[in-house]
Formats: sequence, C-alpha cells, structure tokens
Amino acid sequence: MSPVLVPAARIPRWVENFAGRHGETVLSVADGALVGRAEDGSHFAARLPFGASYDGPAEPSALAAAVAPPGEWGVLLVRKGGFAVARLAGDEVVESKVGQRHVQGRTKAGGQSQQRFARRRDNQARQAYEAAADHAARILGRTSRVVVGGDHAAVEAVLADARLAHVAVTGPWLPVPDPRRAVLEAAVGDATSVAIEVVNA
Repeated sequence: MSPVLVPAARIPRWVENFAGRHGETVLSVADGALVGRAEDGSHFAARLPFGASYDGPAEPSALAAAVAPPGEWGVLLVRKGGFAVARLAGDEVVESKVGQRHVQGRTKAGGQSQQRFARRRDNQARQAYEAAADHAARILGRTSRVVVGGDHAAVEAVLADARLAHVAVTGPWLPVPDPRRAVLEAAVGDATSVAIEVVNA
C-alpha cells in the first residue's frame, strides 16, 4: 500500500483524526519514524521526507517541525506524454521546465502495419526521453538528490543518460498524470510531505 503524503502543517490534525477513528493512540519513536498504535490494533509510521531519520520527541508537532527540505534538490517526472523537471533550494523552485511530446497510443491493426506503428511509437518515446534527459541534465546540474515520479520505465530511460549518473533517487515514488505545470507544483508539495504508512486493524 502506498503511503499517505501529509504536509507538515497538517500532521498534528492527522494524528488527532487517527485517534478519533481508532481510539486512544500511544505514540513512540522507532526506526527513525513517529509510530502510533491505537487501542483497536491499527497503527501508523510517519517518516520524514528525503530519507531523513526522526529521533525527536514522540509528538506530532515535533515531527512537523523537523521537516526540512535539503539545501539543493530536484524533481523529475516523466511519462510518455511529457516531462517536468525542477531544481529547488529548500522549498523554492530555482529553475524548471515542463514539456509535452506526442507519443501515439496502441493500435488494433495487425501484421506489418502494427509493426511499423510500434516502431514509430518506440521512436517517438525515445525522442521524448532524450529531450527530457537534455533538460534534466541542464537544470539539475550537479544536484544529486532527486524525487521522481510518473512511469517507471520512462523515468529509468531518462536516468540512464550518462549525464545523470550522479543522480540519487530519494523520497517516495510520485504517481502523477502527464506532467503539466500544476502537476509539477503538486509534486513538489508531495515530495516535502511526511509519508505515513497506515495499517488498519
């Protein structure tokens, strides 16, 4: 199950609502996360973004206060329909680019026409990923910590570019639709949110 992404400011209210649904909840800190166990057996683990480990008080407000984006990091979103890349300083976007590329969908035709269609689609996808890699290499520069999302194969194709060999993927995978400006902005917010894994009894 994918974690729930909760902005830092909403963490205290989220924990309060969890206790309201599941009963008295005991909080502790374990394995670098804020852990809550409710009387009905449900439990959660709330983890800081960017792979940071939490070792503060077992209090939601303290966890929220510990959320801090790195000094420099990036976001890379890729799907067949386009890409979005951004370089950030803390929570401020320094530079970004959003691009769309047309990649044809599947065809129901058979035989040679289907093979030609598949080759054309593969070529379009490759060109789209090359364009995304060009912009990613330019914008990210030497930024190594990057949160990614979109289509797994598409992201892997872009990151396979030698110019992005220094990039280390961090944070939760962001399942996004075709990247647009609003999608990129939402992804930046998700990347800086607390990831909460919930197990309901």
